[in-house]
Amino acid sequence: GIVDLSLAPTPAVGDSVAHILEEMGLEVVGTHGTTAALALLNDAVKKGGVMACSHVGGLSGAFIPVSEDAGMIDAVLNGSLNLEKLEAMTAICSVGLDMIAVPGDTPAETIAAMIADESAIGMINNKTTAVRVIPAPGCKVGDLVEFGGLLGTAPVMPVNKYSS
Repeated sequence: GIVDLSLAPTPAVGDSVAHILEEMGLEVVGTHGTTAALALLNDAVKKGGVMACSHVGGLSGAFIPVSEDAGMIDAVLNGSLNLEKLEAMTAICSVGLDMIAVPGDTPAETIAAMIADESAIGMINNKTTAVRVIPAPGCKVGDLVEFGGLLGTAPVMPVNKYSS
C-alpha cells in the first residue's frame, strides 16, 4: 500500500496549516511570501515522507480549505488573505479553491470563471484540482456561514466586482 502524507486542517486548535506557515516566519497568512512558504512546507512533507516510508502516494501536500482552518479564517477576517492570493496558493497545494463562501448574489459567470481559472492551474501544472466555492444567499462580505462539524465556519469573501 501507499501512505498519503497530506496535511488536512480541521477547526480544532492545533490543526491549522495557516498557523504552521506563520510559525515558519510569516507575520500572517496572505502576505507576500505565503505561496513560497506553502511550497517549502509541501516539499518538506514529501521529502520527510519518503524518508519515513517507501510508498508515498496520494496528494501528499497541504490542503488550504478556508472554513476548516482557524488560521485561514483569521487571515480572511483581518484582510490579509483574499481570493487572488488563495488562487496563487492553489498552484502548489493539494487542491484548488476550497470551502470558500462568497456573497449569494455572485453571478454564475463569476463562479464559472473561478472554476475555469482553477482548471487552467490544474492543466498547466498537471495536478489534481477542485473547487468548493459556496454562494451564501442573503449574506454579505464579512458575514460568517456555519457549515457544521469538520466543515467549520467560513467568512464570506469578496469577489472581483468586474464581469468575467
